[in-house]
Amino acid sequence: MGELSVIDVMERLRGGLIVSCQAYPGEPMRDPRTMTRIARSVVDGGAAGVRLQGLDDIRSGALALDVPIVGIWKDGDADVVITPTLRHALAVAKAGAHIVGLDGTRRPRPDGRTLASTVAELRDHTDTLIMADCGSLDDALAAEDAGVDFLGTTLAGYTGERARTEGPDLDLLDEIRGACRLPVIVEGRVHTPAQAAAALARGAFAVCVGTAITHPSTITSWFRAAMDEVATGAEARDRP
Repeated sequence: MGELSVIDVMERLRGGLIVSCQAYPGEPMRDPRTMTRIARSVVDGGAAGVRLQGLDDIRSGALALDVPIVGIWKDGDADVVITPTLRHALAVAKAGAHIVGLDGTRRPRPDGRTLASTVAELRDHTDTLIMADCGSLDDALAAEDAGVDFLGTTLAGYTGERARTEGPDLDLLDEIRGACRLPVIVEGRVHTPAQAAAALARGAFAVCVGTAITHPSTITSWFRAAMDEVATGAEARDRP
């Protein structure tokens, strides 16, 4: 785990902001050097940790940053794409992630392994912490039984088990905290500082924000849509 112990990682992330620094394939910022610069910028702004996608981004971030890194590897076109197999998880750990983030749902995994067997093998070969990206309370319960270290609300609203909320699924946070003992990281559709603060106030161990901080094209589209709505209304009023 580099220069950070398990205790260091836990304490530095407790009550903190994790910023997901990712760009989709084909986008101008889809480059490890760019993502590392963005990661350094959010750390300068107070991020307690970062979430990086892809082995090159993780390797680059591990060399440049002194904060905990949640590493993931998105691959494939099936339902399970976030670090979908043991092979992916081992590679993410080897690349320098302090926490391996993986799909923590109960859906079939591409390599046929269960989440529990994936976690067990990862424990046998690495000393990284493990975060399960869950989509429901049942996912969280199963992931806790599988032996992970963190439960995330990342996939709430994306697996068909829960309706997709406009903001973060704070009701799921309440449900998981009421039924599980592991720390919960709220992630997914956290679009405002107020929403991040609300998640922390309701007992989140940490909050992970991505799009609202590090995805300029989406942020721009939010502003553009709001302005277009005003312009459309003005045009309607001006019509004879």
